[in-house]
Amino acid sequence: MTAALSILTTYTSDGARAPYEDAVGGDGLLRYKFQGNREHYTNVGLQRAFELRLPLMWFFGIRQGLYLPFFPVWIVAVEVEQSQVAVALDEAQRHLRIDGPVSLIERGYSERITKQRLHQPVFRQRVIQAYETSCAMCHLRHRSLLDAAHIIPDRETHGVPAISNGMALCKIHHAAYDENILGVRPDYVIEVRSDILEERDGPMLRYGLQAMHDLRLTLPRRRMDRPDHNLLEERYERFRAAG
Repeated sequence: MTAALSILTTYTSDGARAPYEDAVGGDGLLRYKFQGNREHYTNVGLQRAFELRLPLMWFFGIRQGLYLPFFPVWIVAVEVEQSQVAVALDEAQRHLRIDGPVSLIERGYSERITKQRLHQPVFRQRVIQAYETSCAMCHLRHRSLLDAAHIIPDRETHGVPAISNGMALCKIHHAAYDENILGVRPDYVIEVRSDILEERDGPMLRYGLQAMHDLRLTLPRRRMDRPDHNLLEERYERFRAAG
């Protein structure tokens, strides 16, 4: 029992936390920082887990006292000078070369795994928690039918996985938002594209989409969790251009 069993990242708000990318190395692998002195027992346990090639569980904070678990993860390198370890989230990342240059293909694949296995699940849970498990447009409260919608897509440089770049939306309104059928003004008012308002169809169109026009988003209680005005304005201009 000399090796660590788990690692833990405590919750910090978006404003107090560096972007996720700051914790990713040039090889696309996540880094986990030592706690205090290298000889501290927790850091010795991390090094022992590396030597024995043992799996660990990573508890990642999404709210005060609430954690999202990831298992298994592996420590694949101990980087003493940087006071950190490199962490692999799946078997493929375990076999990446750590002590030399990594090809663009390998780095791209590793970054995609990190985004899919860690960033996206953490972003989803943090956004849905901030919106109290409710669609910001229609108030649907079935968690399995809710998504964390990006205002600026995460494939773009400034599409960061921060709560202020997201909204909790049900799957129909998320899809409509992504397709520019619905837009959100910087003052948090929903607009439906003019041609959609003129259509005639069944009750889903009438009550699910057209009825959203001119309604105001339901916002998180904490101001810091609310959609960023600048991001909303940029996305709203794209919505207007699509119309």
